[in-house]
Amino acid sequence: MLKKLSLLTTILLLSALLVACGNAVDGKKGNNSSSKSDVIEIVWYPNESGEDMKSSRDEIGALIEEKTGKKVEHHLTTDYAIAIETLVNNNAALAFMGPIGYIEAKEGNEAIEPLVVPSGPSGTLDDAIYYSWLSVNIDEQDDFKENGEFSLDTIAGKKMSFVSNSSTSGFVVPSSTIVDYFSEQEEYADLTADNLMEGGPFFEQVLFGNSHQGSAVNLLQNKVDVAAFCDTCVESYVDIVEGEPNEIGTVYKVKDNATEPFNTVQGEEFILMNSTPVLNSPFVANTDVLGEEDFEKLQELFTSDEVANNEKIFVPEDAEESALFYKSADEKFIAVEDEWFNPIRELSN
Repeated sequence: MLKKLSLLTTILLLSALLVACGNAVDGKKGNNSSSKSDVIEIVWYPNESGEDMKSSRDEIGALIEEKTGKKVEHHLTTDYAIAIETLVNNNAALAFMGPIGYIEAKEGNEAIEPLVVPSGPSGTLDDAIYYSWLSVNIDEQDDFKENGEFSLDTIAGKKMSFVSNSSTSGFVVPSSTIVDYFSEQEEYADLTADNLMEGGPFFEQVLFGNSHQGSAVNLLQNKVDVAAFCDTCVESYVDIVEGEPNEIGTVYKVKDNATEPFNTVQGEEFILMNSTPVLNSPFVANTDVLGEEDFEKLQELFTSDEVANNEKIFVPEDAEESALFYKSADEKFIAVEDEWFNPIRELSN
């Protein structure tokens, strides 16, 4: 628990310092004064490409059309790499992606910049985090405990599901947690994140769900023993039946009316054996495609009260409807600079 709190404190302190520095930087974006096209194309990760997120995608598209006077086209994907490459190769202007996806895209194309990130409940960046989980099936929880407490020592040699090697909370953060823990043991002194991507070196078998939902379903269908996925991508499909949100030992149950891909595992339960805070995911722009003028228009739009209070984008926490974001208090979008993501960048080096 102390290690978890230390990591959270470190990430938030670094982020606050970097935001302060970033605010002093000239905010000019891209080399173009206007978009090269009358169409603004948005590419979506697999996690946000499902039918349950369509109302949010459509609402964002409609607001962008109204603000810019240009048509919006949505590109849905089934693979993280495809979404990243689409943005890098100038085939899309906007994307919503995890911090690692943004960092990879930025490395591939300097014109890619963060537009906004969702704040925390405080309406600031101080608590702009979500959680990376390691979960196990409820009936198998004792296999992952030592002296009555969950222990990472128990996952060696097990079957594991990650999301994608480009997923922040579905691979980079959990793999960093595992490597940091086991590399202190002589047997695993040379363990690396690459060793965790296939069966043999550490795990018996490794699967990739290609989305957070897919990784969770891999666990609930008993294809693996342990799965990595994040809270925000599954929260509309599950309810807490015991414990507090994002705490180790909390039990979640798939809703009886859960839609695809959870429709095959309705009523199944899992429990958290590890939970780590992660910086929130950004909307990002390819400024060579979007242009400076539209970048500024969209940053103004996304950070407006109109969007913050739009229940198709920030759905009330107790609502039955699914949306990209939930509003429990004062959540909204906030503009950030590239440097805000440096704590995550350090994890991937």
